[in-house]
Amino acid sequence: MQVAIACRHGSLHHDTQAYVTSKAEKLLTYFDRVTAITVTFDFDGGNVKSEILVDAEHKHNFVASDTAPEAAAAFDGALHKMEQQIKKYKEKIQDHRRTPAIGDVPEQEVTTEPQ
Repeated sequence: MQVAIACRHGSLHHDTQAYVTSKAEKLLTYFDRVTAITVTFDFDGGNVKSEILVDAEHKHNFVASDTAPEAAAAFDGALHKMEQQIKKYKEKIQDHRRTPAIGDVPEQEVTTEPQ
């Protein structure tokens, strides 16, 4: 799985690119079915907009974006939003009901009390 980094109207320092790549790869710890991660930075005046696109198996796509004066800060904000989305989705798809099998259900005892 590779992390693709794109920049519009500017460029990133190599240290920042390494930071973005290492942090983006940690999204795999939250959800194993991630197939591609694309990070786009848009430099507009004094602000930087960071957008993260995560493609997962079975046509599940996640998008998060944030704006900040610096690229690393914008990326961190968007990454936090992405982590929340993935955690919420993973919690949603897991089955927590754990209903017991039919033979495992204890029979209810019927007690009659005199009135």
